[in-house]
Amino acid sequence: MSARPGSGASGPAAARPGAPAQDDAAAQDDAAELLALRAEFPILERTTYLISHSLGAMPRGVRDRLAEYAEIWATRGIRAWAEGWWSSPVETGNLVARIIGAPAGSVVMHQNVSVIEGLIASCLEFRPSRNRVVYSALNFPSVMYVWEAQRRRGAEIVSVPSRDGVTVDTQDMLAAIDERTLIVPLSHVLFQGGYIQDLAAIVRRAQAVGALVLADCYQSAGTVPLDVQQLGLDMACGGSVKWLCGGPGAGWLYVRPDLRERLQPALTGWMAHERPFAFETGPQKYAHDATRLLHGSPAVPALYAARSGYELILRAGPERIRAKSVAATTRFLERAAERGLKSKSPADSSRRGGTVTLDVPHAPALVAALAAREILVDSRPDVGLRLSPHFYNTDDELDACLDAIVELLANGGWQEHAQQERAY
Repeated sequence: MSARPGSGASGPAAARPGAPAQDDAAAQDDAAELLALRAEFPILERTTYLISHSLGAMPRGVRDRLAEYAEIWATRGIRAWAEGWWSSPVETGNLVARIIGAPAGSVVMHQNVSVIEGLIASCLEFRPSRNRVVYSALNFPSVMYVWEAQRRRGAEIVSVPSRDGVTVDTQDMLAAIDERTLIVPLSHVLFQGGYIQDLAAIVRRAQAVGALVLADCYQSAGTVPLDVQQLGLDMACGGSVKWLCGGPGAGWLYVRPDLRERLQPALTGWMAHERPFAFETGPQKYAHDATRLLHGSPAVPALYAARSGYELILRAGPERIRAKSVAATTRFLERAAERGLKSKSPADSSRRGGTVTLDVPHAPALVAALAAREILVDSRPDVGLRLSPHFYNTDDELDACLDAIVELLANGGWQEHAQQERAY
């Protein structure tokens, strides 16, 4: 039996017992307005979509945006570059800037976070007196590969271990950041279990010893509010595949404007030149704005596709999304416990991102068994199932998912899917 979207609403009021009645009413109004946006996501009509931590649901407007791109190419041809394509990495970045509290013109678009972190690494000089790269052992592996490769340039990698396999003690992170630290490229929210690292404390410590901080906000932007200026972040990056509902191929990079002029990426290209259409040969002459952090020609179709998701996040509002997320994940963990299911997700909602986990046996097989019922989740080593209620999900969907998991474990329904492998 397939699980269908229900009518129950997760709302911020559930996270604030004892709040004044008018606050509860406002929270319910917010939840209703967010759920009204379900109509913008076609897959929700037939699928219980609890996998936004991996790939956000596609907004309906993406079809129109991609059709617009094709029409412009078909009718305007080469003129399209001057009529929007060339400026799209900054113009699209301005939408992200509004989501993360960055000033206009300070965010540029790239293909993915690995390219972005490689570009930032190429700006750095690893000297014996300051060559340490400090991050958590629970960082996303793709960006670890980027920094591990810097060993050949003199980098010393300091990987801060987790004491429980799910979280990273803030004091352990702070203790690892010293006067030899050059940069701290850390994940704001850890991908395995959704733990929120204390960015504010880490930034303060880094500033005290003269180190840079690059926050990977892939698992936070779009579900955990973020203000890069208030935090004093040197740099932040992320992608659009997950909570931003922008699809693949649209990574973003913010660099503090007063820091930007000091960066001279070795990974560069003609879009970073101060006069790209002069076609000058010889050394790079970097632009004096955020475009100095670009390289070759942009992935224009991906930028068209991404905008619909950003606009919906702005329409929903990061603070309202967060309130609904806290209410939904708190309720989910309570209902899971009632059914005898355990979780490795942080119990403290202030340290829990948008993802919740269930530490169950046969997790990969359960993923396949649930997919056969049109319930989409995924699994990761050490934490079991990962589920991510976004602003467009209902309480009824979460309850149906829990019931299906209990049923599949009880009747052995997972067994027929035990040999299936899934690439997500």
